[in-house]
Amino acid sequence: MNTTIRAEAADAASFWSDHATVLRREAADGIFHGFATLHSGTFADMVRLVNRMPESERATLVIEKSGDRQYSAAEIASLAHRDDFPV
Repeated sequence: MNTTIRAEAADAASFWSDHATVLRREAADGIFHGFATLHSGTFADMVRLVNRMPESERATLVIEKSGDRQYSAAEIASLAHRDDFPV
């Protein structure tokens, strides 16, 4: 489900509760990227998971959010420090 309207989140709760997957960055754009999923869950859970990893490992991953786009390691770190990030 796409939760964005003109690139704005419809509401914070659905933004963080959308389905997301963690993938290796090099596999994220390949034909079989759906088979390269390492972790799956809510967007908030995947941000939390990746943000807790060592920086060297984080740099090799992306989060693909359902209906939206892929988030890089730098974006993930930024998201984890937002005021509306679920505790």
